[in-house]
Amino acid sequence: MNSVTDFLLEADEPWTRYRTYLDLLDYPADNPEVVGARSDMLRHPQIKNLRDTAASWPGYALKRHNDAKHPLYALSTLADFGIRHDDPGMGEALAGVMSHQSAEGPFQTQVRLYKRFGGLEGEYWTWMACDAPTLTYTLVAMGLGEDERVQRAVEHLLSQVHDNGYRCSAAPELGTFHGPGRRDDPCPIANVYALKVLSLQPEWRESPAARQGCEMLLDHWARQGERKIYLFGIGTDFRKLKYPFVWYDILHVTDVLSRFPMVHSDARLREMVEMITTQADENGCYTATSMYRAWKGWSFADKKRPSSWLTFLVTRIEKRLSLVEQGCS
Repeated sequence: MNSVTDFLLEADEPWTRYRTYLDLLDYPADNPEVVGARSDMLRHPQIKNLRDTAASWPGYALKRHNDAKHPLYALSTLADFGIRHDDPGMGEALAGVMSHQSAEGPFQTQVRLYKRFGGLEGEYWTWMACDAPTLTYTLVAMGLGEDERVQRAVEHLLSQVHDNGYRCSAAPELGTFHGPGRRDDPCPIANVYALKVLSLQPEWRESPAARQGCEMLLDHWARQGERKIYLFGIGTDFRKLKYPFVWYDILHVTDVLSRFPMVHSDARLREMVEMITTQADENGCYTATSMYRAWKGWSFADKKRPSSWLTFLVTRIEKRLSLVEQGCS
C-alpha cells in the first residue's frame, strides 16, 4: 500500500478506515475488515454523540443556513460517513424528518423567518433550496431512496432546475422571500446541495438537471473574478480546506463535482483539484485550514495536525478523476 493509504488505515477514526476500504480499495461490504471498521464506527463515542444530535431533530429553528451545529448537519455528516437508516439510533431522527413534508414534495425544516427579508415573521416549518436538498440527500444516502415520500422530494428537485442551474427557491407560502441578488441568478449553494442528491443514482447523475447544475458551478469558478453571485465569492476563504460539508467552499464543491463522470475531464474541475492538492504536506496528507468551532475535537477541525478524514476526501476526489492509483502493491 502507498503511504497515504497506510495513514488512512491506521487512523483512530473508524469512519475513515471504513470509507477507505470501500471507496479507495474497493473492498466488498462483507469483507471482514470492512465489517470490523463499520462495527467500530457504530460504537464510537463521537458517532454516538452525533446520533444524539440528529435524534434531537429539529433541535431549534434554523436562523442561518450555515449553522454547523444544527442537527441538519449532524444528519448529513452521518450520511457522509456511511450510517444507514436501520443503524442504532437513527430511526427516531429520520422519522422526525419524514414527518414534515410539504405538499410540493420537499421535506421541511423549522426555520426562523424575518419580515425584513420579505414575507413572514416567526418560526415556521417550511423549505428552502438551501436546506431541503440536504434532508433528501440524507434520506437517500441512508437507504430510503425507494420510499414514495423520498421519491416525491427527488422529483420536485429535478423539476426545479433552470437553464442556468438551480436558483434561490422556497415554499409558496413564503411569498416574495428570496435570497440576496436577482431572482433569475443561480444560487451556488443550492446547486451544490441539489447535485449531492442527484449524484446518488445513475439516472439522476446523467439527467439534464445534473448537467445544468455542474455547468453552473464550473462556470462560477471560471468567472470568479467577474461578479460575486449572492453571498458566494471565490476568494481566500473559499480555498481553505474545511469539513463538515456545510457551506460553499472548494472541498465541498469539488467533492460534489467529482461524483459526476461527465465533468471528470473538464479543465475547470481539474484546476480546482490542483488548487486543493497544492495544500498537501510532504507526505501527501492534508490539514484543515479552516474549521467550525462546533466540531472541535474532530480531526478535520484541527488546524495543527494532518486529518485522516480530510486526506481521505481529497484522495477519493483524485481517485474518481483517475489522478491516483489505490490498492495493494
